[in-house]
Amino acid sequence: VQLQASGGGLVQAGGSLRLSCAASGRTAGAYHMAWFRQTPGKEREFVASSWSGGRTDYADSVKGRFTISRDNAENTVHLRMNSLKPEDMAVYYCALGIPSYSFNVYNFRSYDYWGQGTLVTVSS
Repeated sequence: VQLQASGGGLVQAGGSLRLSCAASGRTAGAYHMAWFRQTPGKEREFVASSWSGGRTDYADSVKGRFTISRDNAENTVHLRMNSLKPEDMAVYYCALGIPSYSFNVYNFRSYDYWGQGTLVTVSS
């Protein structure tokens, strides 16, 4: 499975961006998809997830501002980010995880495949 993320860039505080992640390869079957972000010196942080069954989850810091959406026919997941803040600035990674009994959607270690990351810069 390969994940290709796109859509990052420079935006002013209060602005919006839309990230996209396209999965290719052996994508048949149910899987979770998520977005994480990372800043230098910190662990990868959960942002939003789209479960294989349709449920979505968000980090408290982005609730009400970010929206994750998924197109199973196209094997893509998007992250619409509104009202961006300087603290949202990070490298954003999309991830794909194969569901299991012990799968933790909030923990980056649960995921099996990662995109290359796309940088989001928010100027104040």
